[in-house]
Amino acid sequence: MSTDARPPATSFAEEALRLGGKGAEEVRRTGAVDTADDRVEALFAARYQTSASPVHRAVWDATVAAGQWTIPPLPPPPEAGAVMRDSLAVVRRHRAAGTLYDEADKIPERVLGELADAGYWGLLVDREYGGSGVAVSQFARFLTEMATLDPTVAGLASVHGCIGAVDPVQNFGTAEQKRRWLPALASGRRLSAFALTEPCAGTDLTALRTTAVRDGNDYRVTGEKLFITNVLPGRTVGLVCLIDGKPAVLVVDLPNAETPEFRLRRYGLHALRHCHNHGILFDGYRVPAANRLDPADGDGLTVAYHGLNRGRVALCATAAGTMRLMLADMIPWARFRKTYGEPIARRELVRRRLGHLAGLIVACDALAEWCGGLLDAGYRGEMECIVAKIFGSESQKEAAVDLYMKTCGGRAFLGGHFFGDNVHEFLAPCIYEGEGEMLGLAFFKSLVKQHGRRYFEPIGRALAAGHIRKPNFLNPLHLWKLGAAPWRYAAWLARSCVRRARVELPPLPRDLAEHAGFAAHHLGAAAREVSGTMRKHQLKLADRQCRMSELSARVQSLVVILCTSLYGGRQTDEIVRRAADGLCRTLTRRYTGARSSDRDLRDLTELGAAIADGSGSLTSGADARPILMPYQP
Repeated sequence: MSTDARPPATSFAEEALRLGGKGAEEVRRTGAVDTADDRVEALFAARYQTSASPVHRAVWDATVAAGQWTIPPLPPPPEAGAVMRDSLAVVRRHRAAGTLYDEADKIPERVLGELADAGYWGLLVDREYGGSGVAVSQFARFLTEMATLDPTVAGLASVHGCIGAVDPVQNFGTAEQKRRWLPALASGRRLSAFALTEPCAGTDLTALRTTAVRDGNDYRVTGEKLFITNVLPGRTVGLVCLIDGKPAVLVVDLPNAETPEFRLRRYGLHALRHCHNHGILFDGYRVPAANRLDPADGDGLTVAYHGLNRGRVALCATAAGTMRLMLADMIPWARFRKTYGEPIARRELVRRRLGHLAGLIVACDALAEWCGGLLDAGYRGEMECIVAKIFGSESQKEAAVDLYMKTCGGRAFLGGHFFGDNVHEFLAPCIYEGEGEMLGLAFFKSLVKQHGRRYFEPIGRALAAGHIRKPNFLNPLHLWKLGAAPWRYAAWLARSCVRRARVELPPLPRDLAEHAGFAAHHLGAAAREVSGTMRKHQLKLADRQCRMSELSARVQSLVVILCTSLYGGRQTDEIVRRAADGLCRTLTRRYTGARSSDRDLRDLTELGAAIADGSGSLTSGADARPILMPYQP
């Protein structure tokens, strides 16, 4: 977090109201979110905060340090390895027997119990409380493998361990609270969920209405939560609510049956059809006051924000496994389906789809491993994990609709087809853990926060103090009132024009080295473009969502190119390296607006041909479904 002094909230906010045209309520709520973000930032040592993160340094310092971009993955402890193998075996066995889902098409309690016996639910819980204590990077790699068997089972591990009650209790609970809840959460005796979203509070978390009022040794909770995954009677919920008008988190052990004070709101939901997603209605439900998590800053939004980054990494890792299932399903169909006497696996368009899908998978592998490693190393990882979430969810959507569905044709919509039965599952991650474009704005806000405080807020305060609405730098009075603030910014601008990038890259194959160099160079050059946008729009920037979104997406694409090229260079599988190269080329063309060259098209289709022939390990562990309504060609 920047050590620059912040202006008093009232004076700067009032000027933002006058010049930016914002209402007092919006300014107040935005300030609450900013304050919560600052408090999360303060949980981390300075060298691990956003301003010291890989993306922030690459843009504002034009520095790419190899140690921040290539973090070697850690092998799981032997005990955790056994838990992972046993958990995979449970899912394989039930899938083969046709018992992975019950008559309601949900994962049954028997399967959840067998996973509990294997130790599945305790992977992220510290060993002293009965868990495996695996690192985030290890967990992410395992989730990809689990998702190649069943994405829903993989997703439930993330809900329970990343955004459910495990992370809040483990990181913000007292010693007594940890002893009370973590053993049960690790063993699976209590599965968990996180209750944050409300009918009027999704992206805008300052619109919370659920309240908890102190009544003796209890709180009485009243309000409604919506879209809560993994909630059923008898489970444990991390509940975000208002206490004395401020966000707080209560750990709520739900009763084993609904009561007048606690009810579930059931609705039809196309996504998440294999698990339980319900609304929760509280009407004076009693929760012991000792169940309140009390972070040092006393703000429940701090607790809510902390676990989201783990969930974003898990989402990207799960997308990598889900897309492997798509790829595994496309290959036999492409070999079987013939047009004009030839299997479509020999057609360039289909081969291009296979090659591009391979690139999306490899990039998700790269982002999940890198972001998990950053979290393991102690970084906050806010911007990096946002990139992983957005790219993972958007890639899964693109893979499902533009690659998988179009290749399978009309059969994709048959009942029993992986696409037809799961299309909503493929699209919904674009909303999970924050809708993609809104998260892109959060990425941009994190990127510019320190730069704005250091250079633009002093100018804004000087403008407000001098009652200057439109500064004229040729007016001596304006220059006198503005003082030194504009000259500090001018000095930064001059330095940014002449600075040389400091890029440390490991040895890479030539093509991947070129991609990494391109991304590193353009990340450093992005500082002037981003700062110029801030300078142009100033207090109106908050209303320029389209421009912020476009700039954010450009920076994110460079991050993906750099991360994927470095990851590809560490792999020995030639198919993985070629897929990384192809994906980087595609993203580079999108960034520059260039057309595909003949070489680009040839290399991508040749990659697709090799995948169709069974080369590489990308579909290892992922089984194709039977071809529906087969015919004799």
